[in-house]
Amino acid sequence: MKIMEKNIVVIEGDGIGPEVTRQSVKVLNAIADQFGHTFHYKHCLMGADAIDKTGNPLPDETIEACLNSDAILFGAIGHPKYDNDPTAKVRPEQGLLKLRKSLQLFANIRPVTTYPSLAHLSPLKTKNIEGVDFIIFRELTGGIYFGKKEVNEEKTQASDDCVYTREEIERVTHLAFQYAQQRRKKLTLVDKANVLETSRLWRKVVQDIAPQYAEVTVDFLFVDNAAMQIILNPKQFDVVLTENMFGDIISDEASVITGSLGLLPSASIGKGAALFEPIHGSYPQAAGKDIANPLGSILSAAMLLDHLALAREAALVREAVEWTLLNGFVTKDIDPINFYFTSTIGELISEYVANRIPGGINKANIELRKSTII
Repeated sequence: MKIMEKNIVVIEGDGIGPEVTRQSVKVLNAIADQFGHTFHYKHCLMGADAIDKTGNPLPDETIEACLNSDAILFGAIGHPKYDNDPTAKVRPEQGLLKLRKSLQLFANIRPVTTYPSLAHLSPLKTKNIEGVDFIIFRELTGGIYFGKKEVNEEKTQASDDCVYTREEIERVTHLAFQYAQQRRKKLTLVDKANVLETSRLWRKVVQDIAPQYAEVTVDFLFVDNAAMQIILNPKQFDVVLTENMFGDIISDEASVITGSLGLLPSASIGKGAALFEPIHGSYPQAAGKDIANPLGSILSAAMLLDHLALAREAALVREAVEWTLLNGFVTKDIDPINFYFTSTIGELISEYVANRIPGGINKANIELRKSTII
């Protein structure tokens, strides 16, 4: 077994970000102890927290630290005082967009997996979600979010340019095909090629690249049909590839299949350091109450371990997460009556990783809503 020493930047962010991220660090420390690795953490600022402390949603020191790290573990950003003020010149989200550009994080990867023990929480019928397991690849640094934005003097007309280059499409497409090769060998491009010129370029580039991955079956769906198919028959998908805005929308749509936004992780990768974060927002209403679901963040830490070529360690974290769900150790979003605190879940998963959980655990020994294991 190879012993590793890695530098990890931790950006806790806003709202519930600090609470869930601390559980992930707890789990990473348990992994390091169990396998003999050393993780060095550097805590940095971004988002509303950074604006409050520095006036800047993404301080230069944060960019520098991220560029020199092996991976970045990120919580969430956003605050109601900015959400409710569309005229605000400085916004928390600007920090995340700038970080993606600075680190050239061109691909966002979101796995969508269902858990049998939580099937009752899904808005979809159980028979439709059994065995759902697909990954959405969203291009992250091009498209309408980064295009030229204009508004006329009278504020009666506005425009947002959507621009893509062949190179931007090629790099994320190759990545998606490589993942499809390792999975069930099916890739679906989601676009709007019947209307949009950028989508026609996407489709041409994917068709040009496809012969290099002959064993992967490729199909194409317009985004409106794809949104419908994700609800009607999500089991049909393996790897889904799409542009920035479409990916933003359909990945959030897909996230509700599992039954809780708090369960899903994501990775943003590019040419250098990679960033790992739960897909949920900052959920300010729950901040400081120790009730947020940390599993999205902990599963993001598992993706971080995969990125560091620590597959065995990542598999153990996922096994621990499944164990908590199977045994009913869940947070308030999953069970509003018999729920456990954020910190309790973090401790349980850490204990499981450390092999300190007895085989026949008695739930009566772990008090509901307590943050320590009794």
